[in-house]
Amino acid sequence: MTAKIDVKSPKPIADKADLSKAWNQVTDYFESTLQWFQLHWVEVLIGLAVAVLLYVILSAIKRFGARYVRSNDDLTGYRVILGRTISKTTRTFRFMIAAELVVNYANAPAWLEKTVGFIFTIAVVLQIAIWVRELIIGFIERRSHTNDDTHETLDSAMKLIHIFVTFIIFAIALVVILGNLGVDVTGLIAGLGVGGIAIGLAAQGIFSDLFAAIAIIFDKPFSKGDTIAFDNVTGAVEEIGLKTTRIRAFTGEEMIISNANLLDKKIDNVTRRPHRRAKFGITLIYQTPPDQARAVPDLLQEIVEAEGGTFVRAGFVGFGDSSIDYEVEFDGAADYAAFYDMRHRIGMTIYKRFGEQGLEFAYPTQTTFTAAPDGEMIMPYPKVQPVQQIEGSSGA
Repeated sequence: MTAKIDVKSPKPIADKADLSKAWNQVTDYFESTLQWFQLHWVEVLIGLAVAVLLYVILSAIKRFGARYVRSNDDLTGYRVILGRTISKTTRTFRFMIAAELVVNYANAPAWLEKTVGFIFTIAVVLQIAIWVRELIIGFIERRSHTNDDTHETLDSAMKLIHIFVTFIIFAIALVVILGNLGVDVTGLIAGLGVGGIAIGLAAQGIFSDLFAAIAIIFDKPFSKGDTIAFDNVTGAVEEIGLKTTRIRAFTGEEMIISNANLLDKKIDNVTRRPHRRAKFGITLIYQTPPDQARAVPDLLQEIVEAEGGTFVRAGFVGFGDSSIDYEVEFDGAADYAAFYDMRHRIGMTIYKRFGEQGLEFAYPTQTTFTAAPDGEMIMPYPKVQPVQQIEGSSGA
């Protein structure tokens, strides 16, 4: 028994009626355009002349902006940013401005005006998006390029920032274009919002460290090479990465800490202090004469200034159990090695000058007094009796 196979003939691509209708539409468009040109050829020629002139002017402005950027060494100046933005003017935008001018000036047919307006809207929105992106990127680079120590990290961060800014701006541009074309963009906006939230939650830790790195680069709480202190750690910043920061502690070990965790701490940037301050506590014995005790602050000021320090204050601070207490404060260089050396010199000079002046440093001592039952103080050893001469015992 043989099976009967029903083979369907292929459908024609288009009916003759559809082809005829399409051909008639093309013919109508052509005839209406030809008729429009015949009736408004003067306006068309004037519009074309103005359009060509406008295109040439816009092209010249673009070339001027590009040439200004190439001839300027300051790549982050405001004028350079503006010039770079102008140089990003596209040929499509310039052409569509000229075409829109001709169509509106010469009373073009409705279909031509609508078509040119459609393309013109897309070109303008995309061009504005390009300009805005260049301005934002330019200002970010200007804010961040004041430090030459983070170029490697900054380049990596700028690539990511460029991607983020481009995505956000052109997503907005797409929504604007679709909205101008009559498309309901409510669902698209909601979808973009939900997608952004989902991505943010999935990569929360990564984005947290990434944005912390960007904050470090732009806000500059510290830079590569700075000495910082936080918690019980003091060390030099060796590298600022996109996720972690590497710090070389003074004890020698390398510490690696996430950027987000680091920014949550109270950071003391030791390098950026204009100076370092030292304070010495000095104690003198109670047997120090009052005149010498009163002259101690002046002597300390003389010593500090002679050794290159900046004198802040010195004076009496209290009576100790076994000493007269003084303090001296002075400022030294911000560099730790220079400050350390100056502090050593001042300390040794104080020790030397006080010895020359007869000023004795106090240290904890105790004096024991012995008293009789009636309270009279007695010596702890027997009283030495004077030697008496016995008569007749001396030799003659």
